[in-house]
Amino acid sequence: MIPRRALLRPAFRPLCASPLATTLATTLPVIRHRPPAVWACAHRSQRFARWKSTVEGVGSVNIASSETTGHIDTRPNESVLFLDNLFPVKVTSLLLWRSWDTSDLLRRFETASSRFLDPVRLIKRALPETLPIKVTEIIPRFKEGGVFVKFTYPRGVSLTEIEKDLIRSLEQNPITPWFNPFSNVKSGLIRGRPWLEDLYRLPKSRLRVEFVPAEASAPPSELSQESLYSIFRRYGKIADIVSQPPDSKVLPKYAYVDFVLVRDAIMARNCMHGFVLKEEGSKSPTRLRISYEQRVKPHVVWDWITNHTRIVIPIIAAFLAAFTVAVFDPIREFFVRVHVQKSLEFTDSKLYKWLKSQTSDILTFGKRKTQDAALNALFTQRKDLIDSLQNSLLETVGTFVVVYGPRGSGGRELVVDQVLQGRRDVVVIDCRQVVEARGEAGTIRKLANQVGYRPVFSWANNLSSMIDLAIQSTTGVKAGFSENFETQVVKILQTVGAALKDVALSGRKKADADANLTDDGYLESHPEQRPVVVIDNFMHKSDEKGIIYERISDWAAALVQSNIAHVIFVTTDASFSKPLTRALPDRLFNQVTLGDLSPEVAKQFVLSQLEADNSKEAKAKHKKTAPPPPVSEKQPRCDLSELDECIDVLGGRLTDLQVLARRLKVGQSPKRAVADIIDQSASEILRMYLLGNKCGALGNNGSSGSRSGGGDGEKKWSTEQAWYLVRFLATSRDQALRYNEVLLTNTFASSTSPSAANPEVALESLADSELISIKSARGRPATIRAGKPVYQAAFRRLVDDPVVRARMDLAMLGELVKIEAKTIEKAEAELAVLASLPSQPSQAAERIRYLLAKLEGSQRKIVGFEKEMSGLKKVLAEKV
Repeated sequence: MIPRRALLRPAFRPLCASPLATTLATTLPVIRHRPPAVWACAHRSQRFARWKSTVEGVGSVNIASSETTGHIDTRPNESVLFLDNLFPVKVTSLLLWRSWDTSDLLRRFETASSRFLDPVRLIKRALPETLPIKVTEIIPRFKEGGVFVKFTYPRGVSLTEIEKDLIRSLEQNPITPWFNPFSNVKSGLIRGRPWLEDLYRLPKSRLRVEFVPAEASAPPSELSQESLYSIFRRYGKIADIVSQPPDSKVLPKYAYVDFVLVRDAIMARNCMHGFVLKEEGSKSPTRLRISYEQRVKPHVVWDWITNHTRIVIPIIAAFLAAFTVAVFDPIREFFVRVHVQKSLEFTDSKLYKWLKSQTSDILTFGKRKTQDAALNALFTQRKDLIDSLQNSLLETVGTFVVVYGPRGSGGRELVVDQVLQGRRDVVVIDCRQVVEARGEAGTIRKLANQVGYRPVFSWANNLSSMIDLAIQSTTGVKAGFSENFETQVVKILQTVGAALKDVALSGRKKADADANLTDDGYLESHPEQRPVVVIDNFMHKSDEKGIIYERISDWAAALVQSNIAHVIFVTTDASFSKPLTRALPDRLFNQVTLGDLSPEVAKQFVLSQLEADNSKEAKAKHKKTAPPPPVSEKQPRCDLSELDECIDVLGGRLTDLQVLARRLKVGQSPKRAVADIIDQSASEILRMYLLGNKCGALGNNGSSGSRSGGGDGEKKWSTEQAWYLVRFLATSRDQALRYNEVLLTNTFASSTSPSAANPEVALESLADSELISIKSARGRPATIRAGKPVYQAAFRRLVDDPVVRARMDLAMLGELVKIEAKTIEKAEAELAVLASLPSQPSQAAERIRYLLAKLEGSQRKIVGFEKEMSGLKKVLAEKV
C-alpha cells in the first residue's frame, strides 16, 4: 500500500534490492569537458548546446557532441539535476523577447539575486548550501517549466545521497512559486540523457516509453508493467500503465505511462529519457526513449448515452420540456398580453387619436362612412340586444353568452362593432380560419395567430414525430418528443388563459380599497376588469374538427368559472348547445337569438347603402365644378317604388339585402334584381340538394352536396327528403310544416337510403346546411320553415318548373314504391311462415287477415304510384 504522503506529494524513494535497483543506484554520468554553451530563446539561429554522456554499470555509450545531438555532456564527478515548477508551463512564446545566456544565469546565481520574480532566486533557494555540490551551468526549459542544473561534486560522495538530501531539504523547506501557489518546486537527478529539443511538442500527462536497443546488434527487451511502475512511481502518482497489444506489429515496442499531473510527467521524462537498464532474465540492455503523447480521451459519456437510450431519451425529453416552459412560455405569455391589450398597435396610440381628431374635417373615410350608414339601421333595430349584452359584461354572470343567428344575420358585426366598441381587452378567435387550415400544423399555426401566441414551431412537431418513429423502431421505446394535436391545442389555450388572468389583474393597484383581496376575490368583485373572449363561427364544420370545439368549450368554461374573462360565442349552428352543455352542465346560457330584419328596417338598410354610394359619386363628379348637393335634395330613383314589394319577397336576411343593394347600384331595377337573386338561389338549391353528384340519375336515393356537410357526398339526408320539404313548403299556406308530421311521413320514417335512416338527424343536417330552419316552442322543435326568406320564393320557383317537379316527384314516387314493396315482402314472408304450420290454428286467422289487408293496401298504393310515374315520364319526354 502506498503511503498517503507519497500519493499527495511523491518524493524520491530508494528502489528495492533487485538487479534493476542496483543498476539505477550505480548509474553515474561520465563528465567530459565542453565549451560554454549559450542559450538564446529569442534567436532561432542559436541552437541548443549538445553534450555526450555514458552510463556506468552497463557500458559506455559515446554520442559525439554536435549541433544536432541535443544532449548534455558531463565530465567525471559532474552530473545534472532537473528543477521543476520554476516557470509556468507552455510560456515559451511569452519569453521570446528575452535572451538567456547560461553564463549570465550562472553569474546571477553566484551573486544571489534578490529580485522576487527572478527564477534564479528560486534555484538558489532550492539548492541548500549544505549540499557538497558546485553549480557549473544552468540550462532553462521554458515550455516544460524547469531548468537543468549541472554541478560538480567531490570524489567519494554518492549521487544518491545528494539526491536524497536535496529532496529532504525541499520537503522541510518547501518553495512555492508565485504563479502556482498550490504546488512546490521539485527536484530529480538526471539518470538518462535528456533531449534538449525546440520542437513544438508541449508537455502532456501521458508518456510514450519506447524500448530501443542500447547496443547496435542486441535486440531490446520489453519491460513489464511492474518494472515501469518501479521506475516512474518516484516522480508522481501514476494513473495507468498501458502496454502495447501482444499482437501489434509496431516497432519499436512501447508502453504508455499516464500520470495524474502534467508536472510529474515532465519530471519523469527529463530524468529518465535515455536511461539504459537490463531487466532480470533479459539477454540485452534496453534504452528508454520517452516522448509526450496526446491522450485520446475515451467517449465514456457518449457511449453511456448511446447504450442507455431508455433512460437518456426520457431525461432529454423532460429537459427540453422544462427548457421550453422556462424560456418560451413567458415569451409567449408576453406576446399574448400584447395582442389582447393591443399595446403595439399604432391606431390605439394617443398621437394617432389626436391626429385623427384634428384631421377629421379634412380627410374623409368613405368606406367607413358607407359601412356606418349601411349598418346604422340594423343596429338601431337591435339596440335592446346591444344594451343587454353590454350590461351582461358588467355583471358576474358566471356563464357563456351565446349569440345565435342564421348566416348573414350580422352576429359578428353586432358583437365586435357594437357591443365591444371602444373596449380595449378583447381577443377574437375565428373558428372558421382555424378548422379550414390545411393539416394539423396549419391548424396550430392559425390558432396561434388568432390569439397572438408566438413563437410557435408548428413544423417542429413533424420533425419530432419522425424522430419518435425512428427511435421507437430502433429501441422499442417511444421517446415522447412529439406532442399530439390535442396536447398542442390545450397548451396554447392554457398559455392564453394565464395571459388573460394577468391582463385582468393589470389594473389592480395597491392604493385600492380592496387591495387586500386575493386575485380570485378581486376578479369576482370587478367583472368590468375582465377581458372579453369572442369565439366566432363556433361549430363551423364540427364533423371534421370536433376536437377543436371540445377543447375550446372546456377552456372557455374554465375562464368563466375562474372569473378570468367574459366569453361570447357567435354561432350559426343550432347544435351549439351540445358541446357547451357538456363543458358547463350546471349553468344556463345567456342566449341571444338574431332574426331577420323587419320590412321597414330592411328597406331603410338598402336605401342607406344607396344614399351613401350616391353621395360618394356626386362628390367625385362635382369636385372641380360645384359642391355636391345635400343628400336630402337628391332625386330618388323612379323605380324604387317597387322596393317595398321586393323586400317582402326577399325577406330581411342581411346578406341578401347587401346583394340587392349591389345590384341596384349597377342599375338594375328592384324586381329584376330580386328575380335574379331568386333564380340564383333556386339554381343553388337544385345543384346542392336535389341534383348532387350522387343523385343525377332518376330515382337515385343517394345524397347530395351541401355547404356544411361532411364532404364527398356523405350526407345524412336523401334527395327525396330534401324535395319533400321543398315541395310542401312551397305549397303551404303559412309557409311552415309541423315538425312531427314530417317525421311520420314515409319519406322520412321509412327512407331506403342508409345515410338517411334517422329522420331527426336528417332534419338537423338539412337545418345545418340552411335549406330549412327549425323553430322551437317550449324547448321542443315545433315547425319547419325555409332556411332563409328568399328560399321560400326559390322553392316556389322550383315547384313551378314542370321538368324539375316531374323529375323530383318521379324520384320520390320511386322511393315510395320501394317502401311499399318492402312492406309487401315482409307480409308475404310472414304469411309463408304461417302457411307452413301443420294445422291452421284459429288464433292466427286475425293475423292472416291483417297481413292480407296490409298487402292489398300496399299493392293499391303501388298501382297508384305507378300511374303517377307514367304521367311524369310523359312530361319529362315532352318538356325541355
